[in-house]
Amino acid sequence: MALLPLAPLKRIAKGAGAKRISDRALEELREYVEEIADSMAKDAVVAAKHAGRVTVKEDDIKLVSKPWSG
Repeated sequence: MALLPLAPLKRIAKGAGAKRISDRALEELREYVEEIADSMAKDAVVAAKHAGRVTVKEDDIKLVSKPWSG
């Protein structure tokens, strides 16, 4: 899929304390983040439809993100 650029993910990893991160590790992180985002987006669409809307709103994202927060 590869929709997200690697540079922001590298900044996130460095902000989390990584001094260095390999390109392959960044690619794996990107793949995982994209899978989570895809799943959340699909769930948010379902939530919006359940509420009788076609527009996904902030509250839909918050609702579906609860299982991912830790």
